[in-house]
Amino acid sequence: MKTKNFNIIIVLGLIATIGILIAQLLWTKEAFNIEEKKFSQKTHIALLEVVKKLYLGTNSELPTENPIKKIANDYYIVNVDNDFEPNILEHYLKVEFAKFNITTDFEYAMYNCQSDEMVYGNYVSYSNKTPEKKTVYFPKHENLVYYFAIRFPNETSYLSSSLRFWFILSFALIIILLVYVYSIYTIIQQKKYSELQRDFINNMTHEFKTPLSSILIASNYLNKHPVIENEEKLEKYTEIIINQSKKLNSHIEQILNIAKSDNAPMKMEKKNIFIIPILKDVIENMQLKNSNLEVKITAVSDYMILADEFHFTNIIYNLLDNSIKYCNENPKITIAINEEKDLIKLDFIDNGIGVSNKNINFIFDKFYRIPSTKSNEVNGFGLGLYYVKKICTQHKWKIIAHNNKENGITISIEIPKK
Repeated sequence: MKTKNFNIIIVLGLIATIGILIAQLLWTKEAFNIEEKKFSQKTHIALLEVVKKLYLGTNSELPTENPIKKIANDYYIVNVDNDFEPNILEHYLKVEFAKFNITTDFEYAMYNCQSDEMVYGNYVSYSNKTPEKKTVYFPKHENLVYYFAIRFPNETSYLSSSLRFWFILSFALIIILLVYVYSIYTIIQQKKYSELQRDFINNMTHEFKTPLSSILIASNYLNKHPVIENEEKLEKYTEIIINQSKKLNSHIEQILNIAKSDNAPMKMEKKNIFIIPILKDVIENMQLKNSNLEVKITAVSDYMILADEFHFTNIIYNLLDNSIKYCNENPKITIAINEEKDLIKLDFIDNGIGVSNKNINFIFDKFYRIPSTKSNEVNGFGLGLYYVKKICTQHKWKIIAHNNKENGITISIEIPKK
């Protein structure tokens, strides 16, 4: 994915997440306001019912004006304009609040004409079995004589408890936003390190190519010199230089191809090819370098597949080369070709040292080399099987590895017939 498109996706995702979070917080605030209005309305109606009951059995008529005034969110005063008893008032308050499902703590006070001040009545608790006596100041109001005041000290927490789901959802969205930001930060850091690694590999391999080319040219020229041709030892040493230089050049090319394929998919020129002729060509070349190599092909018939011939040949070469490297005896490899339903299956069975079960899932990872004495002896970068896996993936083939019962491993490639 291009950096510009990646950045656009990140920004759009961040904006969308923040937008959803803001909308959720606004909905939560609106829901709280609605609950607050509902609570105020229920309290207002309940207090009106209390006033009516206080007037029952008296000769006085109900006041024409609304006797209830809301001074603050949790504080109300009620003008009764008639004498009443504190015990009766508390009883009516409990009954009416229960009727309207108002189950939060409240406290009340009444105006005393003789002392000309508010006298604290009681604190009614719905949470404690034996509520403690509280002393809270209730201010006096002018032009009112027979009135009482109600305060709900826990109104905010009471309303918040009814919106628990909204708060949990908002908290979950905040966590999601934080996780998203952290994930994006981690991805950006990994992308940065990956680009630095790829740039380092590209620069390193390109720097190696120039002196290596000079060494190969000089070695080939030296090998043709009459003095070298007449000296067996010198000729042998020169051939070693040439062979090792070619080997190093092959490794560098492989690293470059891997680094290039990480940045963009490798181009594939797929065509119909027969499997067995390619296998025989690779085996013949491998046996020139390894005279003790034994390779057996078992197949009912030859099969045709759709593949890139160059990369398919490299797959065969890497798998055989890997089996030879990790073998403590004469390498014996069996290549079995079988037909299973809609698949053509290639099994590469060797007699090598094998891989422990805990490490076998990592053998196709980039730069991974199995920690063992043999791995320290074998030259390489851990890119051969990674390259094989990558080519199989681009062909949409499946590749798996498992240990044999006796020794060695089997690497299987499953190729769809279509």
